[in-house]
Amino acid sequence: MTKVVCALSGGGAKTAAHLGAVRALRETGLVPAHYVGTSMGAIIAAVLAAGCSLEEARRLLSDLRLRDLAAPAPSALLGYFSRGLFRPGPFRRAVARLVPARRFADLEVALTITAVDTETGELALFGTGGRDDVPLVDALYAACALPVYYPPAEIDGRRYVDGGVRAVLPLDTAARFAPDVVFAVDVGPSWRELPADGTTRVPPLVRQSGQVQRILMAAYAEEMLGRWAARPVNADPELILVQPPVRAETTFRLDLVGAYEADGYRTAAQVLAERGARRDMP
Repeated sequence: MTKVVCALSGGGAKTAAHLGAVRALRETGLVPAHYVGTSMGAIIAAVLAAGCSLEEARRLLSDLRLRDLAAPAPSALLGYFSRGLFRPGPFRRAVARLVPARRFADLEVALTITAVDTETGELALFGTGGRDDVPLVDALYAACALPVYYPPAEIDGRRYVDGGVRAVLPLDTAARFAPDVVFAVDVGPSWRELPADGTTRVPPLVRQSGQVQRILMAAYAEEMLGRWAARPVNADPELILVQPPVRAETTFRLDLVGAYEADGYRTAAQVLAERGARRDMP
């Protein structure tokens, strides 16, 4: 049996594309044996690893409201002295509603999620291949604690922030688990992003912070994808890379969840069809 490890990027609400991409993958007969997720991609990965159907995952995601993910923190009025723009409590409760499991041991499919240790700068893993004794909601909050927006997660005296700070697309982490195929869905910050459409109002300081994060994350992703592209032809594991169209400044556009999912399905179906055609060639 082909062992497929799914690498799901960060990207906020755009990660709804992961649901469409996984649906296209399953239609080819390939079944994910392991999910590796970063940031909001970690939450999508956890929902699927917990055994939710794609239909149920879509419903749960569609039921989210902006106030669930971005409840303003009173401390934001303190300016320089604020720990984050949004309160972690509502976000953690939203995660608990989304993911029908409380421990890594309760999951039906292997799951690994990424965060960054703020003291060492190293990529930290939770779940398979990392710490699996941490409550799932704590690990998922750590995976999504993007600086400026949310305060760092504190777990056993250590502080963690969003795994996208080091690897918005967790390709290298996925490769650790001896897959035959890495199915990677990338909707994170990149140079291929379409410009913002101007409909989302973003405070200047937040926009500037987001632009810097985009540069850093896109540079990491470009370097990593370059290394993978430079591998010999037919090198193991096989990489199936799905990159649906993405637009800047749409991280919190929950009204576009359906469109993101459709984009993920359409792009993945095309990539998989092209893969099938190559494999059928003499």
